[in-house]
Amino acid sequence: MSDNSLRLVWIYPDLLSTYGDQGNALVVERRARQRGLDVARLDVRSDQPIPTSGDIYLIGGGEDRPQRLAAERLRRDGGLHRAVENGAIVFSVCAGYQILGHEFVNDLGEREPGLGLLDVVSVRGEGERCVGDVLADIDARLGLPALTGFENHQGVTHLGPSARPFAQVKLGRGNGTGDGTEGAYNDTVFGTYMHGPVLARNPLIADLLLKLALDVNALPPTDDQWYEALRTERIASAQQPS
Repeated sequence: MSDNSLRLVWIYPDLLSTYGDQGNALVVERRARQRGLDVARLDVRSDQPIPTSGDIYLIGGGEDRPQRLAAERLRRDGGLHRAVENGAIVFSVCAGYQILGHEFVNDLGEREPGLGLLDVVSVRGEGERCVGDVLADIDARLGLPALTGFENHQGVTHLGPSARPFAQVKLGRGNGTGDGTEGAYNDTVFGTYMHGPVLARNPLIADLLLKLALDVNALPPTDDQWYEALRTERIASAQQPS
């Protein structure tokens, strides 16, 4: 990767890209290029080492067994920890979100250690699976409009004291705890249950990741016509009576 490029790393597409979350990498790359930024994107398979010099790391969702394998390999590798220590931004979805926490329940029904990059613990819910469209208000400190996405998970994620809820749910179940929270974040690490892909539905989240990585307060404007059309359609659809 060029030293002058924005370095975008998509982690384990062979294990964690079941629900189209690789679209998140496409959106971040596209929105960076629309601003004239040089982007070096690296898709890192599970048999490859995680580079430590990336600027933005993206992790998607996956089934239970691939999630366990991904967690095992990321723990052994250690590269993502070093990247975060170097100031990298991480955005994770569903299984990836659970992996970033302290622990989750794996496909064997056992507690699996996570990476501890987010102060969350995930367990398996005993009720109905969380499936459907979600609308939520993103933490006001992030300055972003309403969150729209699609959840499909059995997990219940509890936040510890150093994790902030990414959003408060208006429609849907989010973290599944019953307290209305959705996702979690700290200064540089973000997790959400939202698919969609979530950054296509919420392009300003992608812009937030870019601003954090570049350490700037604003980006040049870009054409959001198609993104806004998608957002409007998805929000209206979610609000229709079932």
